[in-house]
Amino acid sequence: MRTIRTRKRTATIGAAVTAVLALALTACGGDGSGTKSAGPADNSAKTAASADASQPAGSAGNTDTATTGGSTKTVTSHKGTDTGASTGGSATTGSTAGGNTSDSYAYKHPCQSEDLSVRVYAREGSATQQVIEVNNTGANACGLSYFPRVSLGSASAKDHSGDILPLVPGGLGGAPAYPVKPKNAAIAVIDLNPSGASGALTWINELNVLADGDHMPNAEQLNFPLGPDVKVLDPKLGLYRSTIADAVSSMEQADSKS
Repeated sequence: MRTIRTRKRTATIGAAVTAVLALALTACGGDGSGTKSAGPADNSAKTAASADASQPAGSAGNTDTATTGGSTKTVTSHKGTDTGASTGGSATTGSTAGGNTSDSYAYKHPCQSEDLSVRVYAREGSATQQVIEVNNTGANACGLSYFPRVSLGSASAKDHSGDILPLVPGGLGGAPAYPVKPKNAAIAVIDLNPSGASGALTWINELNVLADGDHMPNAEQLNFPLGPDVKVLDPKLGLYRSTIADAVSSMEQADSKS
């Protein structure tokens, strides 16, 4: 009989302990885990932190430039591009990070063709003007000649000695070069037929561009098709400028042989 009473007492104590544990689990969250859940807010914070950690240090998004629009393809070698149309404005876009971006550095370091991309496209609102856009894709500022070396001729011609050269502004002087910072562009505008007069040449279908006529060899000249129905008469070319509007103003002052 004494043994039986001991077992009953043990069973009663075990039941009481089980009840206490059940209450404790309920107070901690009711999920039987013994740990209170932090909820969705903490999970979101962890996700955001993980996303931030996956980004490269100093990342600020895509800094590649769309420049002045148009449908042309940009090239960086010795190939030309198809012409498109501009939307006006400035091509000095993007940001400069690292490298030497000072004008004084550019004056002493001519641009290299491998650090440039060149586009040619029709200026919006004009039937005779073409925009020549030279972008600095390198890490440092560099210097260009005051204007690109340009000629107009036939793509099928074997002898280009008869190619047409545009007039350029005269009386030049000042800085030793036109400086171009990284992710920025130098813009020149050429008017193929400024007066719109009849008697223009119709056999010309190609615009030849050497971004820096003072330092680059002729082998680095790029050739750009002008498309059909192009008429050329007494063309004018302006100096490099940072915007299309300024480049047009410079072109209008052209009065000397290039």
